Amino acid sequence: MSLLLHISDTHFGTEDPPVVAALQRLAATLRPDVLVLSGDITQRARRHQFAAARAFCDSLGIARILALPGNHDIPLFNLPARVLDPYGGYRAAFGADLEPELDGEDLLLLGVNTTRPARHKHGEVSKAQVARVARRLESARREQLRVVVTHQPACVMREEDEHDRLRGGHAAVQAWSRAGADLVLGGHIHLPYLTDACARVPDTPRALFCLQAGTALSLRVRHGSPNSVNVVRWTPPADHAPRECRVERWDYELAQDRFDCSHAHALRLAD
Repeated sequence: MSLLLHISDTHFGTEDPPVVAALQRLAATLRPDVLVLSGDITQRARRHQFAAARAFCDSLGIARILALPGNHDIPLFNLPARVLDPYGGYRAAFGADLEPELDGEDLLLLGVNTTRPARHKHGEVSKAQVARVARRLESARREQLRVVVTHQPACVMREEDEHDRLRGGHAAVQAWSRAGADLVLGGHIHLPYLTDACARVPDTPRALFCLQAGTALSLRVRHGSPNSVNVVRWTPPADHAPRECRVERWDYELAQDRFDCSHAHALRLAD
């Protein structure tokens, strides 16, 4: 079995130290195989914030990390850096690849950089990005859980979040579903939820679930949601057995000073 820990919107520079320590304890208990960090790693894209974020990720002791930049990871007030080297701080801390992928024995994780330096916060996925990811998904094996990671949400649950939805996201969901994706992970709006894309995006041809994370560590909680992270458990199916995974939401409980599992779902995946 593989265990994936999905965190998002850590916003280093606004992190809450007790929550940081609680997430470190959770990682030590669960011992995930993969860490996914889906953007807004820092609050203002400053070098010391990236350094703190990298040190935190390393402290979790998770061997494989897939990280993506979010809109907060591009300088906002440092205009020369935003124009000339918008991802310089991110690359120094997390590597040069803005669209990393992990291709393992039972997991295929594909990162998509949905930020655009010319925009303040709105994300976009291009036709070229959609096609690239679809080609990689089509080569996946049955025993692999196929996961696409973006920053902005590909699907939203509430009408008031529609303006934050990923530009081009519906076309991406349709194409990635057709190519064999199982999950699309995201963040950005600090609202955790799980939804079946077939119920949100017309003409989605195959079961595909959108899994959103809240803010993992930041004091910038919203919508009445606490700090939260997601856990995905995957066991490759035997021949002819159904493909299934378990998705859990873990919320920070202030009174107990720990993350507890608040929601759990067994998902039947397409074959």
